[in-house]
Amino acid sequence: QVELVESGGGLVQAGGSLRLSCRASGSIVTTHAMSWYRQAPGKQRELVATMAGIRVTDVSDSVKGRFTISRDTAKNMLYLEMNSLKPEDTAIYYCNADLLWLNRATYQRSEVWGQGTQVTVSS
Repeated sequence: QVELVESGGGLVQAGGSLRLSCRASGSIVTTHAMSWYRQAPGKQRELVATMAGIRVTDVSDSVKGRFTISRDTAKNMLYLEMNSLKPEDTAIYYCNADLLWLNRATYQRSEVWGQGTQVTVSS
């Protein structure tokens, strides 16, 4: 069993900052990539940023220069530092991982999602 748990969401005024965290736990062998996604009300889920290993491979144009993705691979943690927040950043933020894990006696590659954390930015 593998689980992703996000934390750090909340209500903040425009121009403020928040730091999201995602903890991966379970029988993880290796993590190929970890990402942050977000879904605003009435909109499709969209990619915010991705790390493959220790490299940042994707960052949405809408958050470039404001959000920073980072990882602590030893602790299986993923972070999203969000600065200069705007009302349009309001969404549920989800952690996603492409990983290899030990399912009983079998290695299994899976895409796993967290339950999400709400970020609300007031104007």
